[in-house]
Amino acid sequence: MKQITPFVSCMSLAKQLAFYTGSLGFKVGFETEFYAFIYRDDVAIRLVQVDADVDLNNPEHQTSFYIDVDGIDNLYAHLKNDLAQLDPARVRAPFDQDYGQREFHVADEDCTLVFFGQTAS
Repeated sequence: MKQITPFVSCMSLAKQLAFYTGSLGFKVGFETEFYAFIYRDDVAIRLVQVDADVDLNNPEHQTSFYIDVDGIDNLYAHLKNDLAQLDPARVRAPFDQDYGQREFHVADEDCTLVFFGQTAS
């Protein structure tokens, strides 16, 4: 196995594309009316717009995923200005976890929690 590309549900594909490309630096590889494949470096995500009656704030529908990175503090510094445009409650600056990872967290437009992490030094 080489890679995983999670499917992430969203209420508005346009809003999610703006978030992932504008705030996190992803690029759009392919897009239709209700689906997009986005990527950055070796990481890819598949965004799928769901029906309007699906409540993505309901804990049963919430998801999260973890992106392993190198140079986490440099990545955060690179994204910091764009992340500062978000509600501060959606962003957690880099910190060291008890389990040996250094991480920062960002919540997307539909409450999906995106973890970025690397082995702590």
